[in-house]
Amino acid sequence: MKRLALATTVSTFALIVLGGVVRVSDSGLGCGPAGSGFHGWPFCNGDVAPGVDLNAIIEYAHRVVAIAVGLMILALFVMAVREKRLQRAVGAALVLVAAQGALGGATVEGNLEEGYVAAHLGLAMILLALLVYIVRGTRETAPEPGGPRGLAIAASVAVFATIVAGGYMAGTQNYGRADYQLGDGAHHACGKEFPTCNGEFLPFGEARLVDIHLTHRVFVYLASALVLALVVVALRRGVAVRYARAAAGLLAIQLVVGALNVWLDEYELLILLHLTLGTLLWAAVSTMVMQVAPVPRARAVPA
Repeated sequence: MKRLALATTVSTFALIVLGGVVRVSDSGLGCGPAGSGFHGWPFCNGDVAPGVDLNAIIEYAHRVVAIAVGLMILALFVMAVREKRLQRAVGAALVLVAAQGALGGATVEGNLEEGYVAAHLGLAMILLALLVYIVRGTRETAPEPGGPRGLAIAASVAVFATIVAGGYMAGTQNYGRADYQLGDGAHHACGKEFPTCNGEFLPFGEARLVDIHLTHRVFVYLASALVLALVVVALRRGVAVRYARAAAGLLAIQLVVGALNVWLDEYELLILLHLTLGTLLWAAVSTMVMQVAPVPRARAVPA
């Protein structure tokens, strides 16, 4: 069960990154336009196989990996029931992956509307954290006393909100210059300015896309402050030191990559790296929460 839980977690991380590939390659509707019904999901342009179109292949690959992750979680649930441990956690993961599949279909049917995109990404992060919890539950791990539990939870919530807000901002790529005169979605709503925005620091109220962009930035500032505070306290107390150092390094690189995404033209690799680093930071901070909070320990099963 331990190996399968770890493999499922790694596969889920890969699935999230592959979802980023779908986004930067504009392949979200590669298997059919919005309103295609079953013709576009779960089928791909009405067929079981995607054909030779590159966008369809990328979108279909994301679906195939998602199905594989679902089957792995199903197998994990069978093992959890058989071994009588972590049934609730794995059962919750099974429900989440099913809901994620349905939400993915709704996202395609809804023309990649930003609310669906943000919800799809947020649910993926919850699933990843739950799988990390399950991995820790299969090992002989115990919480470290004296850990900053409240601060760790606050930091994880802020990081999660930042990622969801970023997903919402990515979803506004459906909006173009003709509607808002602000470039290609909220990503460019502040031009190439960071930390300023259109000559000011936080000019909320200028336009809807500006507000969306600034909301993401506010969560970035809040999450950065909380993660740094968490790292300092954890290192001083000698608690979850490895994960604290990882979180600090990931946060530093993530801030640089995020700034480069604004300062430079929109490079697909930078966007994908931004998502990857954000996911790793979420995993690191979530693990710190589990490091200072109780996690069910593995129990030997009688023969």
